[in-house]
Amino acid sequence: MRCYDLIIIGGGPAGLAAAAAARAEGVTDLLLLERDAVLGGILNQCIHNGFGLHTFKEELTGPEYAARYMEQVESLGIPFRLNTTVLHLSADRTLTYINAEEGLVTVKAGAVILAMGCRERPRGALLIPGTRPAGIFSAGTAQKLVNLYGEAIGKEIVILGSGDIGLIMARRLTMEGAHVKAVAELLPYSGGLARNLVQCLDDYDIPLLLSHTVVEIKGRERVTGVVIAKVDENRRPIPGTETLYECDTLLLSCGLIPENELSREAGAAISPVTAGPVVTDDLQTSIEGVFACGNVLHVHDLVDYVSEEAANAGKQAAQYLQKKNAAPAGEAVPIVCEGGVRYTVPQALRPKAMPEKLTVRFRVQAPMKNRVLTLRDETGRVLLQQKKKHLAPGEMEQIVLKKEVLCAESAPKRLTLSLEDET
Repeated sequence: MRCYDLIIIGGGPAGLAAAAAARAEGVTDLLLLERDAVLGGILNQCIHNGFGLHTFKEELTGPEYAARYMEQVESLGIPFRLNTTVLHLSADRTLTYINAEEGLVTVKAGAVILAMGCRERPRGALLIPGTRPAGIFSAGTAQKLVNLYGEAIGKEIVILGSGDIGLIMARRLTMEGAHVKAVAELLPYSGGLARNLVQCLDDYDIPLLLSHTVVEIKGRERVTGVVIAKVDENRRPIPGTETLYECDTLLLSCGLIPENELSREAGAAISPVTAGPVVTDDLQTSIEGVFACGNVLHVHDLVDYVSEEAANAGKQAAQYLQKKNAAPAGEAVPIVCEGGVRYTVPQALRPKAMPEKLTVRFRVQAPMKNRVLTLRDETGRVLLQQKKKHLAPGEMEQIVLKKEVLCAESAPKRLTLSLEDET
């Protein structure tokens, strides 16, 4: 059985950044596995700009951003396998993968980085009544067909869900000559970035219907229309509010699901909130030597944050292999979320072993204004406070924790992150 120091599963933006960082930290015996025919992942179909402002200090398209990291991987001589699917991952870091050239291969790794990304929530998970006509696409599939293959998917479009991909496709389809009649959103607020609401909907006069959902799909061979209704505070359709929108295409932009089948199979603890692995400050999962980063860990809104997080995962995996970041067992301190904080990543940290500065990312449960973000230990001691004028679920927030502050008196046993009213 071939043994590698490090194996990275996934060749998208997270896997590429992790591989480059691990090599920079001195890991030479590594392997990158990608199931697609090319590296770059989802970025290859994201031809709009807006990428790279944080990482490269310039505005790039998705393919341009991916190319920067592909060039790094190739210049560093990092070996990779394309058209390769990982079938199995065990807790002892044994992997089985398959491809046309090698067949079925079993390998062992000293460390593994999970960077499999995420997938879109399908129609079957939405329980929308109706038959199964042509003309129903997930937003990502539509993006691939339009941007990579030059296909025209429809002329009269309705979009369900206001996630960023759906908003971007509303603009893209309009530019291609289609008529986007409406974007319906089940929640009373949008799940996308504020800039996408302005640039993709407002600038093109596309209506956003908040607290609305599709309750029926019309048509047998091809979509002929959808019925949209208002929903109440329990997200249930309100009888008598139904409106028929005649259309030939329905796009679904109803959330992303981290690809964690391999993680679960290996026995990694999965967060019920993020649907990704539970990790400590070094991005290590509950399985020793297995790290996670990118959208497989939690869904990001900016690829720049994916790259930053993945580079840290590559560095931490390298240090794990070099035995530089070992910490006594039982030292991880959980971060408890209260007062509207939905989750944090990492979910726990090791105060004595953490870096001098640690970025903790989090999302809120609902839109909020004029709040005070407060971090306390188990005694109630305030470790950090920040005023927040505006918070939204679609926009990831972050704070930087300092080791010297956390351990100023004694290492905390529990941390609580909450949002409180201004006083």
